[in-house]
Amino acid sequence: MGLDPKIRINLDRSVVLLVDDNPQALEALTAMFRGFGVRKQFKCGSGAEAMHVVKTQELDLIVIDSAMPDMDGYDFVQWLRREAPDAAKFTPVIMLTGHAARTVVEKSRDSGANFVVSKPFTPEVLLQRVFWVAKDERQMVVAEGYVGPDRRFKNLGPPLGVKGRRKDDLSTHVGAAKDPNLDQSDIDMLMKPAKVQL
Repeated sequence: MGLDPKIRINLDRSVVLLVDDNPQALEALTAMFRGFGVRKQFKCGSGAEAMHVVKTQELDLIVIDSAMPDMDGYDFVQWLRREAPDAAKFTPVIMLTGHAARTVVEKSRDSGANFVVSKPFTPEVLLQRVFWVAKDERQMVVAEGYVGPDRRFKNLGPPLGVKGRRKDDLSTHVGAAKDPNLDQSDIDMLMKPAKVQL
């Protein structure tokens, strides 16, 4: 599952906030983003530090660990979406988690994160997720019980030219029809029960 060599995204001017209470994990993230070409990075070891950065800096992306002692990633994202300065509320967020259980993914989604990446991951996987978040066209939703990207995420499969991780993943590319379209009378006949003669 490789990156499309034709994809060119310049991250040189991007400003990224990296949040993880584990110093070694934070250094590894910093090195990965430096390798992606991101020059301006803010590193925080806690949610409280990250809140200060959000209030004082203009950011393009936040990458945060879900499990931290003072304020976990879920609480931080909920704060970001509801209470952060207006200019920062809809900053894209990639949530990092050690467990990719369905409940964890749903909790990340429901807190308002754009994407979830499970540990351990390679730089290539993280860069793919950064590209996916950059190309995400979902609208932001502001409702009483939820603030964040529209949770109605269409499963279109992996991007064109990228092999999926699952054996039944299909590409987003849809080819031309092989047969002519059915007219309404043909569709109606398919829906009506037919008598079977014995």
